[in-house]
Amino acid sequence: MSGGGLSCQDLTFAYRRARTPVIDTLSVNFAAGAVTAVTGPSGSGKSTLLYVLSLLLRPTAGSVIHDGLNLAAARDDVASRWRAREVGFVFQDAMLDPARTVLDNVCEPAVFAGVCRRAAERRAADLLDRFGVAHRADHRPAEISGGQAQRVGLCRALLNSPRLIFGDEPTGNLDSESGDVVWGALTEMARDGATVIVATHDTQRAARCDEWVRL
Repeated sequence: MSGGGLSCQDLTFAYRRARTPVIDTLSVNFAAGAVTAVTGPSGSGKSTLLYVLSLLLRPTAGSVIHDGLNLAAARDDVASRWRAREVGFVFQDAMLDPARTVLDNVCEPAVFAGVCRRAAERRAADLLDRFGVAHRADHRPAEISGGQAQRVGLCRALLNSPRLIFGDEPTGNLDSESGDVVWGALTEMARDGATVIVATHDTQRAARCDEWVRL
């Protein structure tokens, strides 16, 4: 996996322009090949920062730069293709589609990235097996445990071998064993060259990260 860190310059985000910004003129470099923890008290903007950096939310001002491109200024179609190709996101509550099977949930990013279905299913099956949930491939999210759902969400995030991986409190609702599995996978992706950014309230895990951003 080739590198390509992510940076933001004077990044600002407010849910309404008249309101006090949740993120105010933040400038940070996130290194490729490293896990960066983002910590701060409740309401400090940890999750919002990840959503803005991944362009799930558009910044109010400032830039988000990857491979020399200011994505904050990119057209919506360019930003969407970039997310599909480069970004994996592990949500706190898995965020699986309840109407679709586990396998279909994992394969979802392939649709947006233009990967053929057969190749996506092979990759998905390998990931589900790696994280111990292959036997749940034809189940729906309501039929699996919370820990299993989070592992499925991790598989989905890793499907396209993204260079940028975001985790929004990815272990917050997990027992220690499942949390270690998820955290270990994120660390491994960083060692393979990905830029990994994790919002967490767990200061012990944050202290073991390569970088630490406190909001």
